[in-house]
Amino acid sequence: MFSQDMLDDFHRRTHGIVQTLLSHCGRFTTAELDRELAGFGYPTIRSQLHHGIAAEKYWVGVVRGHVDVDDNFDAYPTARALERFRQEVFSDTGKYLSTASAEELNTQRHMMTWGNKGYLLVPAHIIMRTQTHYYHHAGQVAAMCRLIGRPCDGLDYPIIVEPSP
Repeated sequence: MFSQDMLDDFHRRTHGIVQTLLSHCGRFTTAELDRELAGFGYPTIRSQLHHGIAAEKYWVGVVRGHVDVDDNFDAYPTARALERFRQEVFSDTGKYLSTASAEELNTQRHMMTWGNKGYLLVPAHIIMRTQTHYYHHAGQVAAMCRLIGRPCDGLDYPIIVEPSP
């Protein structure tokens, strides 16, 4: 059984990693962010980052009963714009988690997805999926950063979180 506190903690830790990655990529030129690299489903660093954030927005929308697709990729031309998008999505998911009961989070129910496809899904599993999905794409972005000569580190799941000052 997933608790609201556990999901919120996982969500916060994961977004810290995404924030670190966006900060690293914030030093890149537009050409570096948009350089197409073979072998990746989303061929640019910017498209990888957008996809991860947009997927969380989409799936939390599904949990809330609506399909909320953000395919306006061009609205996020920089890492800074993607960071603002990340903050918006982080806040929205946080609001959902702050109001969801343990029963709501852990009870399977019918949900509609893209193309009016209905599934029996568990909200907590969707939240977990959105967060683990970031690690997949963070790994791809890290590989892309190495390929363009701009390696990064510090992207593992944080087991130690420094107390806030």
